[in-house]
Amino acid sequence: MNASHRVGPLFTDLYELTMAAGYFAQGIEETATFSLFIRDTPQRNYFVAAGLSDALEGLSLLRFSKSDIDYLKTTGLFKTVFLDHLAEFRFAGSVHAMPEGSIFFPDEPIVEVTAPVIEAQIVETFLLNTIGFQTLIATKAARCIHAAKGRALIDFSLRRTQAADAGMKVARSTYVAGFSATSNVLAGKWHGIPVSGTMAHSFVGAFDREADAFAAYAKAFPDSSVFLIDTYDTLEGAENAVKVALEMKQNGHHLVGIRLDSGDMVDLSRKVRRILDDAGLTDVKIFASSGFDEYQIAEVLAQGANIDAFGVGTKMGVSADAPYLDIVYKMVRCGERQIRKLSPGKRTLPGAKQVYRKFDSRSRFKEDVVASRLEKVKGARPLLKEVMADGKPLGAFDSLETIRDRFKQYFSQLPDPYKSISEKARYPVHFSSDLMAL
Repeated sequence: MNASHRVGPLFTDLYELTMAAGYFAQGIEETATFSLFIRDTPQRNYFVAAGLSDALEGLSLLRFSKSDIDYLKTTGLFKTVFLDHLAEFRFAGSVHAMPEGSIFFPDEPIVEVTAPVIEAQIVETFLLNTIGFQTLIATKAARCIHAAKGRALIDFSLRRTQAADAGMKVARSTYVAGFSATSNVLAGKWHGIPVSGTMAHSFVGAFDREADAFAAYAKAFPDSSVFLIDTYDTLEGAENAVKVALEMKQNGHHLVGIRLDSGDMVDLSRKVRRILDDAGLTDVKIFASSGFDEYQIAEVLAQGANIDAFGVGTKMGVSADAPYLDIVYKMVRCGERQIRKLSPGKRTLPGAKQVYRKFDSRSRFKEDVVASRLEKVKGARPLLKEVMADGKPLGAFDSLETIRDRFKQYFSQLPDPYKSISEKARYPVHFSSDLMAL
């Protein structure tokens, strides 16, 4: 069961329905194409496509229930004949999209919807919300993965995400981008993501002595314990962890790790590593949490922190440095008319499109070309695939592992300048001559 099951066609902005009513009243039934893309975002060089399976599932299930129609009657805005039309509504259009886990760039369409104009209009808000948020988080998570330089990252954001639905989508999106696990148990159940967690300061405080808390936890979890050592004094906590770990070792078990959650992470991680190593516990890992995202991860590692893995929470779960994307859904064709918007700073290109990618001799991304849908670009790979026809998904949804592997492959092909978390680098995206001629 996915969160998309919980929303229906009223999960929309009112103007989608008033425009639909206007189309209906004027007998406008043409097939329209809408293009979904992200305008340039100063803090991001690239984006990671996510949320497509939720979007397709939501489209395939979209129906107005009797209670939906009854509610719309109470607004006094809509005529009975239009409401009768909505009662028979289903999305029967087609969708072309980049597969989840794809890397894309500003101004490139990542989803294009072609359907009777009322259908294509009504789904706008749902698609922007579903694709936009998960892409936002997957992109932030990818930046964290890059900053960590191969160290494991765990999603610790659940308690700080904006409501339950966001927490579920964050866990999935971070896993797509390469996180190793999540603290979110429900996401583990729904998506098969590995779950991970340690203890809180309250557990330590419940015992008379810190060492007693560690011993009790080790007894309950003899082969998966990670001790939180900074409740009182971090270095004393490390010594207490060592005592319990050595007792565990005598009984045939071993301590997985310790966690730092406050203080000078660089200095403390070095000192704690020395304490562990001096006791012969060289295989005990040091985990760190508290306020980490790509910037903090990069900073402590650059200063020589001895940290094996990070719990990444609030700043990643809300994409604190860039909490929204300028994601839009614009009509580019209606009937036989090609349509473009000319508003200053918000111009769009007309017509159904395809995005092509060219690679260099080392199979790295070289440049992209946005072209007309039926246009061919020599020596380039098309990125948009037809994923829905007549309102039905074409084939089974990709597994989360497949999506995760796709991202990993594409990210390895992205040249390093565009992976930078601090320098703006604009990837070359060109527009074909045929598209410009429109």
